Amino acid sequence: MGNDLITILAHRGWWIKEEEKNSKRAFERAFDNGFGIETDLRDVTGEIVISHNMPEGGEMTFEELLKLLNGRNLPIALNIKADGLADEIKRLLEKYNHTNYFTFDMSIPEMVYQHKLGLNVFTGISDIVPNPVLFERAKGVWLDSFNSDWFGEEKITEILNKNKQVCIVSPDLHKREYKKIWGRYKNVPGIMVCTDYPNEAKEFFNDKD
Repeated sequence: MGNDLITILAHRGWWIKEEEKNSKRAFERAFDNGFGIETDLRDVTGEIVISHNMPEGGEMTFEELLKLLNGRNLPIALNIKADGLADEIKRLLEKYNHTNYFTFDMSIPEMVYQHKLGLNVFTGISDIVPNPVLFERAKGVWLDSFNSDWFGEEKITEILNKNKQVCIVSPDLHKREYKKIWGRYKNVPGIMVCTDYPNEAKEFFNDKD
């Protein structure tokens, strides 16, 4: 059976060509089709911008991304690439009344500060970092598999039973086969899956056969 309760996040938006990653077009395509997104936040010249690598200028701003949502409270996963962004992130989220989000991948001092500020912080668990930082304080877990497909339904359920949300990094982000692995957690309700293939994931997880 499929699972209507699995939330799909489009990794850097729903891009068709590589150059569309983290672009306005990729975000529009994702939002217009009801997908959440994962994206990267950095700062340049006093603004928070969307950029996986070091910004060079001219990048889309975080505020422009929130405007694209146009009131749709779709889930957004914010990969924090620099320290010192928390106050402005919170201000902008509140300005656009966006509550369906989480931050992750920040430094430990930044994570502590974001938690104190009241942001929705996810910690990380992976085959490289099996012992998560500040697990008890985190809203959820960014569950990754850098080198091997090490977890399945049992591990995911264990985390969910501790009242934590779970967002799974699909193996396709690490250039590995993914559909067989999706099958391991196809019937686990309430999880998020971040993938480069959001439409394919939607069809797979909602397949009733």
